[in-house]
Amino acid sequence: MKKIGIIGGAGFIGSYITKIFLEEDFTVKTSVTDLSNKQKYLHLKNLPKASNLEITEMNVLETGSIKKFSTGCKILVHGGAPFRLEVKNPQKELFLPIVNGTENFLNVVKNIPTVEKVVILSCVNAYNTSFPLPADDKSPDYLYTEDDVPYMHENNHTYSQARFYADQTVREFTEANPELGFEIVSLFPTFVIGKPLSDRDDSISVRIQNMLRDNPASDILPGMLQEKKAELAMVDVNDVAKAVFKAAAKSGLHGKNYFLSSESWKVSDLSRMLNNRNPAGKPSIAYSNKLASSVLGVNFKPINESLNNSEMVQPDIN
Repeated sequence: MKKIGIIGGAGFIGSYITKIFLEEDFTVKTSVTDLSNKQKYLHLKNLPKASNLEITEMNVLETGSIKKFSTGCKILVHGGAPFRLEVKNPQKELFLPIVNGTENFLNVVKNIPTVEKVVILSCVNAYNTSFPLPADDKSPDYLYTEDDVPYMHENNHTYSQARFYADQTVREFTEANPELGFEIVSLFPTFVIGKPLSDRDDSISVRIQNMLRDNPASDILPGMLQEKKAELAMVDVNDVAKAVFKAAAKSGLHGKNYFLSSESWKVSDLSRMLNNRNPAGKPSIAYSNKLASSVLGVNFKPINESLNNSEMVQPDIN
């Protein structure tokens, strides 16, 4: 059995990634930042084939911790970046774990001989720090592809900026190390939707889904999108997990980048669909999924299939 290490494998998206690799008969090692906080990862113990799962503590700011976690793994998935919209200290809460953490991870992993594949799970904010809005130099109907030059604006949210710089770190590392003994492939999902595998209520993705369902005009992000008549590009969490698995299993992808996205919908229509009503408009495509579909073989679900599942979003208990 191949051993895979998943950084952030207990989070909203990470749990689905952990699940799919267990189902595919991998030995899975997943990291958490605090092993004493069992609420964060106990749901993983209920996954099928959880007897092949090891949960361990790891800190991306400590190279020794990364080395201990990664040693013996043939595949590594780095998807442990914090997703925070409200921050008091951007340097400590975002730039250090996302940018410095990525740099630490790459510098450690290049010296671990067992590693055959590294999958970096980023997000489209690394390509467009204005996401979910269009980049300043693009029209609202512009179709983004992996050939676009990543765009960053210093006035955009610090989370997006950190994602941009982390992706640049990966690109520079790949270029500076042409003789690596393993492949690096990067995946860039749009806004990820789906039902969490845990009963936690602290996922930003799930909270935004609840905002879209309940009263989108009353919350900052959905309200801003509604005011600007903008659309939100989305992807099902199951499709993200499938793409990670395919990218890990398929060879010949070194240095490649793939958008993971389905459709874009206006906030008003998202609210309708989340409340089991028909949308008033039609979807568009903002981020092309043709490359991921053809190379990784992922058939991205139409968003209404995900949103029409009434059990998808946990009730907002706050």
